[in-house]
Amino acid sequence: MEFLGDLLANYTLRTVGMGAVFLGAVNGVLGAFAVLRKQSLLGDAISHAALPGIALAFLLTGSKATLVLLLGAAAAGWVGTLFVMNIVKNTRVKYDSALGLVLSVFFGIGLVLLTYIQRMPVASQAGLDRFLFGQAATLLARDVATIGLLGAGVLLIVLAVWKEFKLLCFDPDFARSLGFPIRWLDVLLITLLVTSIVIGLQTVGVVLMSAMVVAPAAAARQWTDRLGAMVAISAFFGALAGGAGALTSSVMERLPTGPTIVLCLTVIVLVSLLVAPNRGVIWKWARERVNRNMLQVEAVLADLHVLAARHDDPGHGHPISVLRTMSIGHGGVDRSLEVLRERGFVRKTADGTWSLTPRGLEEAKRLEGRRGEGP
Repeated sequence: MEFLGDLLANYTLRTVGMGAVFLGAVNGVLGAFAVLRKQSLLGDAISHAALPGIALAFLLTGSKATLVLLLGAAAAGWVGTLFVMNIVKNTRVKYDSALGLVLSVFFGIGLVLLTYIQRMPVASQAGLDRFLFGQAATLLARDVATIGLLGAGVLLIVLAVWKEFKLLCFDPDFARSLGFPIRWLDVLLITLLVTSIVIGLQTVGVVLMSAMVVAPAAAARQWTDRLGAMVAISAFFGALAGGAGALTSSVMERLPTGPTIVLCLTVIVLVSLLVAPNRGVIWKWARERVNRNMLQVEAVLADLHVLAARHDDPGHGHPISVLRTMSIGHGGVDRSLEVLRERGFVRKTADGTWSLTPRGLEEAKRLEGRRGEGP
């Protein structure tokens, strides 16, 4: 507790941590809509397209003020998005190819401009390269306030048009039939996504920013099928990764905050993929194993019923070797017989053979009738 108190008393950690938490929550919310609309790569394109905007904003104003650079990044990111939309609309180039083109071209222009700026004979250009990989340690209280205010504005707009965004994600044709301005809603959602991305460039950087958009939403999707719950979980995962990344990088020497946040997101995604109910790999494997065992038990019960039908006495015993021969392909006879005996469906006779009990005979007839009804 004393160690935690010392950490929280650290001004830099508090500032970076608050900025990372705000950033993670906002990007988690917008990322949920991007993932559901299959626009995950759009975040990557926007973040890379923002780099030339940062460089041009500095060249035009000579200022490294965070708000000025973010405005330049937002303008360039928005222009890049317009390029993508127009390429898809007016050519035969597919959406993913258009994203790749815009991403690479704008990022290349940004690197050229940054190289030119770094060679300028003035000292004020130093530090712009932090937007490549992020440098959260340079965040100031006013930067966090900017992130918080812009993020709060984004979240308020999302809440105000929640119903419209839900229709846009799941049934845009129905929304259009109701008279909703689908194109303008699409533009608004992309604008909010651009805003949420550019406010995080100083913390995470252009290269890693797309992970802040996609990873929390991808992890949240494993836990729920409801939009509201997904958005809330995605925001929580983003905030959790931001806080954990800031704390971890402050404890360990020479560990950059941006990449650490992305690594924390990676852990969250992996855990979600493994253990999330219904969708997790482990749960899926467990369900498949239970279903397979159940089918094996039912198959052995059906085999006993077939054998019993050949005798006048339904309780006539049958050697386990016969059951093993009939069960080639689904196996598990010994274990299945033990399960059936525990349920009271079969019994082991004195001579070591197996027979149906009256209760087991009824269960076998019920299963046969169910199979006869079909799906």
